[in-house]
Amino acid sequence: MEATTKIKKSVLIRQQKEAAKAVIGGASVAKLQNCPTSPRKMRLVVDLIRGENVEKALYILKFTNKEAAIRVEKLLLSAIKNWEAKNEGKRVEDSALFVKEVSVGGGRQLKRLRPAPQGRGFRIRKRSNHVTLIVDSKNDNN
Repeated sequence: MEATTKIKKSVLIRQQKEAAKAVIGGASVAKLQNCPTSPRKMRLVVDLIRGENVEKALYILKFTNKEAAIRVEKLLLSAIKNWEAKNEGKRVEDSALFVKEVSVGGGRQLKRLRPAPQGRGFRIRKRSNHVTLIVDSKNDNN
């Protein structure tokens, strides 16, 4: 009985993933998992490029003086390469790519103890995050 419910559940999950891919359409996705930066610091950088043209976003990230900007820049370049692989024969310069969607979620936390007065221990949470970046073409949407 349990084996059939597990199979049904896995089929349902696969169908949901395929439906999500269909919604994305011609856009390309790049994901960064378990990046060792706190989500709050990453959101500061990501908010700078949301909705921007890809070239402008790359310039913004290049000259942003934060460590998270380096990782987001690599992620954006990866999303552009994914778009090129998905849309063969089209040029990035002609297609007016823009950052359609960027989201930052909390990842796993490493929990550590720091010594505190009177024999106590304070917990330190070393946070990480997951970043999802979607790049799309303005020419395809119109």
